[in-house]
Amino acid sequence: MLLIGLTGSIATGKSTVSALLSQPPYSLPIIDADVIARQVVEPGTRAYHQILAHFAATTPDLLLPASNDTSSTPTASHGSSHAPRSRGRPLNRPALGRRVFGRTPSRQRDRAVLNSIVHPAVRRAMALAVLKAYLAGRWAVVLDVPLLFESGLDVYCGVVVVVGVKDAHVQMQRLRARDPHLSEKEAGERVHSQGDVEGKVGRARERGAGWGEVVWNDGGREELRGEVARVMRRVKGGSPRWWGWVLLGAPWLAVGVGAWCMIKGWWARRRWERKDRGKEKEGEGAKPKL
Repeated sequence: MLLIGLTGSIATGKSTVSALLSQPPYSLPIIDADVIARQVVEPGTRAYHQILAHFAATTPDLLLPASNDTSSTPTASHGSSHAPRSRGRPLNRPALGRRVFGRTPSRQRDRAVLNSIVHPAVRRAMALAVLKAYLAGRWAVVLDVPLLFESGLDVYCGVVVVVGVKDAHVQMQRLRARDPHLSEKEAGERVHSQGDVEGKVGRARERGAGWGEVVWNDGGREELRGEVARVMRRVKGGSPRWWGWVLLGAPWLAVGVGAWCMIKGWWARRRWERKDRGKEKEGEGAKPKL
């Protein structure tokens, strides 16, 4: 089974591409990291209580106001990580976002803490979803992950697809149109927190044709459909549907192919990191000495 890692920066259209891939003629199962990230922090889960323990004292509006169907009164079942329906007030996601998005050292530390809580729980849930898709005989599954490269999940993907825009102003306009409550500064901080488009495009291309692809989304819906079709023709050419059935019937071969994909992905990642460090050194050398 082919793992297709789908990523992109905020407001580049990744969710739209994900929706297109879930529909005919592709009809691929989508494992959405954002959806899973919401599920693993529902009231009563282990991650929920870890977030409360770290952020509640300094974030007064961390929880949504109590409603008729929720209660802020702790229950005995709160101590279990297997009690997602335990009563408790849901997290106030905008308030938590304001706490962790930003470029200051304190915001970066808070974001690192939040990621250390949420990411392991998300990975476990994603691994289970991938296993279910494999056992169901799926040809491919899409891992929809905004921070695919940053979390290191790109190494596990046979193909990485980046959704990008060539004009940064288009990205900012889309974000503020989608979330009108964001100020220009807040929108800029959120764009920065998910990494620049150029860097993600470079990482994908470092993997090579057929292994790393870019869907450009600077135009309208029909242009995007054409871009998705172009990329999926290349993906299917490198991993035809019959190959998925072969791997399903030969688990030992599937393990070997998976290991090879991981090695290839790891090596591409290393090449990119070396190039990136080289660019940083060149930039430092170009600075005038005082």
